[in-house]
Amino acid sequence: MRLLALMLSAVALAGCGAQPVAPQAATTQPSAAQQTGFPVTVENCGRKLTFDKPPAKVVTGYQPALETLLALGLGDRVAGRTNFSESAFLPGQKELYDKIPEISPTIMLPQKEVMLSQGADFVVDNSSASFDAAGGYATVEELGAAGAPVYLLGGWCSPEKQLEFKIEQTFTDLRNLGAIFGVPDHADKLISELRATLDDATKRVADRPKVRVLATDGGKGPVNAYGGAGLTNQMITLAGGENVLGEVKADYTEVNAEKIAATDPEALLVTEYATLMGKQMPTAPAKAADAFAIAKNSVAAKDGRYLALPAAAQHPGYRNILAVVEIAKFLHPEAFA
Repeated sequence: MRLLALMLSAVALAGCGAQPVAPQAATTQPSAAQQTGFPVTVENCGRKLTFDKPPAKVVTGYQPALETLLALGLGDRVAGRTNFSESAFLPGQKELYDKIPEISPTIMLPQKEVMLSQGADFVVDNSSASFDAAGGYATVEELGAAGAPVYLLGGWCSPEKQLEFKIEQTFTDLRNLGAIFGVPDHADKLISELRATLDDATKRVADRPKVRVLATDGGKGPVNAYGGAGLTNQMITLAGGENVLGEVKADYTEVNAEKIAATDPEALLVTEYATLMGKQMPTAPAKAADAFAIAKNSVAAKDGRYLALPAAAQHPGYRNILAVVEIAKFLHPEAFA
């Protein structure tokens, strides 16, 4: 996956106009009424996960997993989280994040021994990359045997499955998590609000000419870019855009500079994250400048038109819906006047 794959192998929303769904009030330990819906069984990555009671000691990986639980009002169930210092927090979530113990200084889960010592009863993350034994991480099987079943958001169970992502999976995840934690009413409310937000945006741009978009994570050649499969491509399409690399059957990939120069984008989406494994990364303006230099005769370059999109928005989680709205407003501002 994008940022996590880079780790293993090698917009900020605060500045935009979308109004995120406010985090729900934190829940307390499940009441007797909530317990009546148990046991609960959901399917995730081909595995059936059964819960006799709501999890109470949860560990989350990369920030979109925590954001999703916080949006469901489940902050008091999270006993440990990874670090998030790459871009702005969603409104109202920084204070909740600060209250949760940090168990890893990066966006990755801690190494196997530390992870297993957490005594978690549930783990939520965004990709199978977080559970790669070759990287020193506890596997899904090892955590399950220790009483901490793993749930992967977005169906990102393998690199191949990432290419099949559909935005409907976001709603499926919210529904499943609502059932697992015994808060189905909170989940249904959040789903309804997000569906209304998404439907409004897609209807506004539906009949407008598609804007040709290059989504890039920088590079002077080859260029790190997003092809015509997976999450980022779907967000571009829903927002009234056309991915100039739509014929490239990949998600996050490398594309040679000559191909980028020939795409003639009208606008850029630039992945933004300040740090990677504790190292400072190029800024979104710097990445945009590199892309403009390559596609120097494009409409996007002539207009200097780009949107900085937080990397967290390009990983599965409820922020995806908010990102579609931001991209739509960027591509079709007249539709939201």
